[in-house]
Amino acid sequence: MPMLLAASVTPLRDGGATLDEDAVAPMAAFLAEGGVDGIFALGTTGEGVLLSLEERMRAAKAFREACDGTLIIHCGAQSTADTVALAAHAASIGADGVAVIPPPYYPFGPDAVLGHLAAAAGACDPVPFYPYAFAARSGYSLEISVVERLRERVGNLAGLKVSEAPFDRVAPYLGLGLPVFIGSEPLIPQGLAAGAAGSVSGLAAAFPEVVRAVLDAPDESGAARLRELRDAVERHPFQASLKAALAARGVPVDGDVRAPLDGLSADGAQAVRALVDATFVK
Repeated sequence: MPMLLAASVTPLRDGGATLDEDAVAPMAAFLAEGGVDGIFALGTTGEGVLLSLEERMRAAKAFREACDGTLIIHCGAQSTADTVALAAHAASIGADGVAVIPPPYYPFGPDAVLGHLAAAAGACDPVPFYPYAFAARSGYSLEISVVERLRERVGNLAGLKVSEAPFDRVAPYLGLGLPVFIGSEPLIPQGLAAGAAGSVSGLAAAFPEVVRAVLDAPDESGAARLRELRDAVERHPFQASLKAALAARGVPVDGDVRAPLDGLSADGAQAVRALVDATFVK
């Protein structure tokens, strides 16, 4: 059965200024009931790069305590030193995997990216390590040759999270012979048909049943359903929309996001509540 990890939001309060650790356990229980196999914490959906190192470590610990399934912690940060510190911490608390996106802002060359990823993998070894390919966020592609060289250099390379789109940008990673987790939900059926191991899904942070159903029976209609849902959520700020959807579903998560992320307008919040009602109408 393909694996589904929810790319979870990170609960915040006080206008996004404070980590809400108490909300993690009920949210994790909701996700498990919705059919996920585990959680991918502190990634793009989880606002990880906007939190301090201390907050990220506290959040990781809260997720580990709350998550009975697989827990992969995203440890990508701007500097190698911070990434290494986060990866080592994730290993120390019993994470099942560590993921790292190449650092954004500077156009790092392949040797620099390789060194960065190898340092992070070494810091968490023997915990499984997953490079995270998402050019829209890092600002550049994770080169296939870098992954190939990383495989020769470290012993704990376990797979990849690939959030690229369209599919022709995903396909080269599937050719590496490593487990690949699809990030763009409309590509799940095509990815599974090409050998993907499953999905790390932001939509599953608030709509786990919908994504689970498509993983269990992947077809074109499922791809269309996920595309429609993704488009509806992305009409508004993504992280805030997912938090509003969780709240509308009875999960005690505030809609607050960390500045400078955009929050929801009153109209946006109403639209998200309507989307939840329409998605789960009896």
